[in-house]
Amino acid sequence: MKVVLDTNVLVMALRSRRGASFSLLAELPADDFEIVLTIPLYTEYQDVLSRPEVLELGYTVDDIEELTRYLSSISHKQAIHYLWRPWLKDPKDDMVLEAAFASQSKYIVTYNSKDFVGKGIEESFGIKPVNAKQFLIEVGRIDK
Repeated sequence: MKVVLDTNVLVMALRSRRGASFSLLAELPADDFEIVLTIPLYTEYQDVLSRPEVLELGYTVDDIEELTRYLSSISHKQAIHYLWRPWLKDPKDDMVLEAAFASQSKYIVTYNSKDFVGKGIEESFGIKPVNAKQFLIEVGRIDK
């Protein structure tokens, strides 16, 4: 099963080693799900995770490069051959949805579910937006 991680999941994982986002990253690589990466999503990961507010958490640019390279090495690389935007209000959310649609992902893991829920994504594309804890429950890693 394929899944797309919104950038905010990575930010949350870097903020705390006790949260669901960190637990999700600690599962990688997993036998039963694979994260999806597109070039635009990869560049957004690098951009956002290299911002001063993230680096102030005690990370270096090298740490961020190591993380994004690792994620790239274990991910399904998805080419995007067409653009059908806009579907959502935020173009960066459309980029996440585009990756999920093109890769036939079952889930988008995000902490901005309000930007995805109620927009017809689940009904139109069969893609379920969930947060990291919900995803870990869905794949049987933690109990409700």
